[in-house]
Amino acid sequence: MAIEIERKFLVTGDSWRAQVSRSESMVQGYLAGPPAARCSVRVRLAGDVAFLNIKSATPGVVRDEYEYAIPSVDARRMLDTLAGNVVAKVRHHVDVDGHRFEVDEFGAENAGLVVAEIELVAVDAAFPRPVWLGRQVSHLERYYNLHLATHPYARWSPAERNADDA
Repeated sequence: MAIEIERKFLVTGDSWRAQVSRSESMVQGYLAGPPAARCSVRVRLAGDVAFLNIKSATPGVVRDEYEYAIPSVDARRMLDTLAGNVVAKVRHHVDVDGHRFEVDEFGAENAGLVVAEIELVAVDAAFPRPVWLGRQVSHLERYYNLHLATHPYARWSPAERNADDA
């Protein structure tokens, strides 16, 4: 079984930009998902590389995840004809002390939202905490891409943007 252990954080400031090793524009659309299913099914296109991804619909740091490369022409067709909700972002790869952070800078209706994710080998694995790494939001479903597709950041109330749901 494929398991993803990932922590997600809000990003503060722009100092992370000096450490970007590469960036790629992405668009991903959801083909199926909650509440009818116990998983989300998405297609992601990053340049000319495409993936079909199935992820369990359970909040938290550890989730089941399966990802398969697919032809980009198939991904484009799925995005055009099957995906109802699409998320656009630029993913920046930022290496800090031997660890890779993926900093997602969202566009369109999610513009203004910047989050960093780090995949870990264990739930309690140590990782660096650069100054730009803000509040952890791993457990907050509103920061998941599936939620951003259906309830974009531009539509969030001030309370939603500032709540920590502790």
